[in-house]
Amino acid sequence: MKKNMVLLSALSLALAFSCVNNNNNNKNNELVEENSNKPNIIYILADDLGYGDLSSYGQEKFTTPNIDKLASQGMLFTQHYSGNTVCAPSRSALLTGMHTGHTPVRGNKEIAPEGQHPIPDETYTLAESLKKAGYVTGAFGKWGLGYPGSEGDPINQGFDVFYGYNCQRLGHHYYPYHLWSNRDSIVLTGNAGTKKEMYGPALIHEKTIEFIETNRDTPFFLYVPSIIPHAELAAPESYIAKNRGKYLPEKSYKGTDGGPDYRQGKYESQTDVHATFVAMIEILDEQVGEIVAKVKELGLEDNTIIVFTSDNGPHSEGGADPEYFNSNGPLKGIKRDLYEGGIRVPMIVKWPGKIKQGSKTDLISAFWDVFPTFSEIAGSNVPEKLDGISFLPTLLGNADEQKQHAYLYWEFHERGGRQAIRKGKWKAVKYNVLKKPNAPIELYDLSIDIGEENNVASQHPDIVKEMETILKDARTPSEVFTFNQVSF
Repeated sequence: MKKNMVLLSALSLALAFSCVNNNNNNKNNELVEENSNKPNIIYILADDLGYGDLSSYGQEKFTTPNIDKLASQGMLFTQHYSGNTVCAPSRSALLTGMHTGHTPVRGNKEIAPEGQHPIPDETYTLAESLKKAGYVTGAFGKWGLGYPGSEGDPINQGFDVFYGYNCQRLGHHYYPYHLWSNRDSIVLTGNAGTKKEMYGPALIHEKTIEFIETNRDTPFFLYVPSIIPHAELAAPESYIAKNRGKYLPEKSYKGTDGGPDYRQGKYESQTDVHATFVAMIEILDEQVGEIVAKVKELGLEDNTIIVFTSDNGPHSEGGADPEYFNSNGPLKGIKRDLYEGGIRVPMIVKWPGKIKQGSKTDLISAFWDVFPTFSEIAGSNVPEKLDGISFLPTLLGNADEQKQHAYLYWEFHERGGRQAIRKGKWKAVKYNVLKKPNAPIELYDLSIDIGEENNVASQHPDIVKEMETILKDARTPSEVFTFNQVSF
């Protein structure tokens, strides 16, 4: 890919990961004690990649060979959930270990002129936990959890190095006017005006690889929140050309290509929507392959955990066509829905010598489980009041020792307000809660209805009553993300 994208860039970076749980079982304690050479942790987060957008998860129109290879060498999760159905709260759940009824950032909230509402300074993040355990920590990609210089700036939340987009709105653009290197704004002169010479994901990827090389001799936590494949739809012409004419009938999108709003959040036009979407997935897949190859080249493969997942379901913005690609697979809904298609995401974990190759798990897990899992692996103490549960036993093949969630909870503050619960085989969904607090709950039995087609609430009044109680008890009030403090 480097040959295809010869681009300017800026800076080197660092990341780290480490964790522990005081209630470890004996087997997991022995693992941590034996592993005095703490494993590197690489967490790759795609942006709006659907459950069905990988060939290892059923995609049939195109392939993702490098990500599929990762799956064949590790463990594929079939019932893993994102933190939310949109960017900022999903990332907040990941980095704080708390679901959206408790995590400090519960929605997308803009701060002018650039950035989003910040994670408070007193919040203890995964990066801070791993840094305390001796890891170098680095974030490369899209942040969205605190405007530049705020208490939520990545450099103030446990990351030693950051390179990429601070603002998720400006992260809509693949040829940005600037990127952030720690607290410095790096102007990309090759993208001045309407020029497109410096592809943002390539610049960020270059620094990601550099970070691995720089920190080969110390445990590191590398967080890679890519902007691919979120809108706008844009890729270097060499990638689009390879796919042009293959995904017919093609579709076009008319966006904003000039004026004062240009590259300020509104998406640009795209004449080859399908070809460009596949080109972007191809770039993402190549970048994953190059990260894996670099780890192997440096002799770090056997002591590195690599995770690949997505922040929420597939989007339909900027002309994107999830229906054409069946991006949500067998699931109902897309981004901004709390049906399965909006929040169930692919997750693949590779850890040579620890995770059985080609294994698969149907463990019900979520973003807020990542904090305690990595903390347990790294030997770092974690706060007591996390919503997450370590899934380390599952990774090690000790499913009989795996603790289970009583339930998973989500809330979404847009489109009239939405809530959802996953409890065992049951899925409860409630829409328009701001306008109709007493709106009826929809209930689905996911064991026989993964597509959430048959609402069985009337047949199970006892389950519905239980779900109503959870909806009331699962959240705590927030002064910023008030949800209008509805009495559910």
